[in-house]
Amino acid sequence: MNVAIEVKNVRKLFPGQHVPALNQINVDIARGSITGLVGPDGAGKTTLLRLMAGLLEPTAGSLRVLGMDSFMKGDDLRADIGYMPQKFGLYEDLNVIENLNLYADLRNVVGEARQRIFTRLLAFTDLTRFQKRYAGKLSGGMKQKLGLACTLLGTPKILLLDEPGVGVDPISRRELWRMVRELASGGMTVLWSTSYLDEAELCDSVCLMSQGRMIANDTPESLKSTMRGRCLHITNIKGNRRDLLRRVLHAPEVIDGVIQGANVRLVTVEAGRHPNLGLLDAGPEARLQKVEPRLEDAFISLLGGSPDAESALAAVVPNVELPPAIDPNAVIEARQLTKRFGNFTATDSVNFSVKKGEIFGLLGPNGAGKSTTFKMECGLLKPTGGKALVMGIDLKESPSKARQRLGYMAQKFSLYRQLTVEKNLAFFSGIYGLKGEEQKNKIKQMVDVFSFRPYLNMSSEELPLGIKQRLALACAVMHGPEILFLDEPTSGVDPVARREFWTHINGLANKGVTIMVTTHFMDEAEYCDRIALVYRGKLIALGAPDDLKRKVATAENPEPTMEDAFIGLVKGADDE
Repeated sequence: MNVAIEVKNVRKLFPGQHVPALNQINVDIARGSITGLVGPDGAGKTTLLRLMAGLLEPTAGSLRVLGMDSFMKGDDLRADIGYMPQKFGLYEDLNVIENLNLYADLRNVVGEARQRIFTRLLAFTDLTRFQKRYAGKLSGGMKQKLGLACTLLGTPKILLLDEPGVGVDPISRRELWRMVRELASGGMTVLWSTSYLDEAELCDSVCLMSQGRMIANDTPESLKSTMRGRCLHITNIKGNRRDLLRRVLHAPEVIDGVIQGANVRLVTVEAGRHPNLGLLDAGPEARLQKVEPRLEDAFISLLGGSPDAESALAAVVPNVELPPAIDPNAVIEARQLTKRFGNFTATDSVNFSVKKGEIFGLLGPNGAGKSTTFKMECGLLKPTGGKALVMGIDLKESPSKARQRLGYMAQKFSLYRQLTVEKNLAFFSGIYGLKGEEQKNKIKQMVDVFSFRPYLNMSSEELPLGIKQRLALACAVMHGPEILFLDEPTSGVDPVARREFWTHINGLANKGVTIMVTTHFMDEAEYCDRIALVYRGKLIALGAPDDLKRKVATAENPEPTMEDAFIGLVKGADDE
């Protein structure tokens, strides 16, 4: 009676495929619990959720929801299951209340019951004030809240959420978690698919999936306990952290490593087996310090460690040599940068400069002006006031001249979905001015660097998310830009693909490429040399990740995370 969902030896093979999407999956989901589904792109998470929702039939095995066959009794279960897919179908030209009315009609919620549940859901999601706002005008966090409200119509007993935190800032994600935890405490069973391992740590139990199989099913604490003694920081580093990380990942004692502020965080093969800091050339003051394990450490360990430490992309990119007239301390500049939309000021007199070879993070809550600032700096929006400059070129005056010096990777991967991988490479290299033999050679180079050969004739919409990300990066760097703009480049991407991506970015920065990146993933922000935090159109903080964390440190929380810093600084700005 305590089991809400029973999955027994479930296998799912789609027509035309030789490898099953799911293979011998066995798991029981407890009533009133929050279970996290975690795994790399293509692990089978979405397929499993769709089977649970009764949208697919298993090829073999059985899947019972509330004691009934999820597919055969799908109509009987419809009112008891709320399913929110990755791309939830909000109608952007309808306002909040019109979207709720549409989904209430679909779920047959009528009369006084409709009004009661609307009142409760609008209050629960804090959308009461925004009933007349069009869905297309909502921030990412507000869209997810509205999607959750629509999913909850009819008061389902089981809630299936597929990547609800993607593209949502840390404050909104915490709010989503508060709401879901409240639902679970009231007896609702929740499955939360996520690529954010810090989210998965908040679940009651976690199912780790890879290549269609369940490789672990346990509580977050139990999974983290297997990593005790294996997680370390290298502190007091002398020299380039990115170079040290590359050397660390070659050490036989190490299976994973990431940059964390001024430190390098590493995971060893076994407890007590440490790399030699002298051989790693970490500096005379460098020290190893044990740190608490994270769920992400266990995840990477179970998958066999991090990907290759060397960037094949950086290996073929020449060192950036700036013309003598260009100030290396101001390759990207914002001078009193301002953007107004009617009476609304999205960016308000923002100032910063970015150095050659620096990774500069632009962070902020959804709707805070971060994306507007970013788009002005890469020439996609014209400023209302002030200046956006790259390599001394005013983007308002000479946008086409400036664009030849920069590469841009859009948040939604601005690939042409119907074009094949090869044709996307040809199209974007042509846009950036490559022709003839040079263009052919560059396309071949990108195919070799990113291992595109098996995918050349696939349309970009058919590609796995990790391969789409590689293709988008390849299209952005083919012309050898001195500056690279990355707009939430790893949104929804699993930790393994994220590490591969940052290996390339770190390698490009070491070659002198100047990089500006936006992200909602706070551990990713730790890779940045400096971070600008934008809120309500204004720059409220600027500094290295560790500097921002120190600003919110307290006696109760002496070692805050980057997420703590983000939330603390935003709330501090509200209190001023």
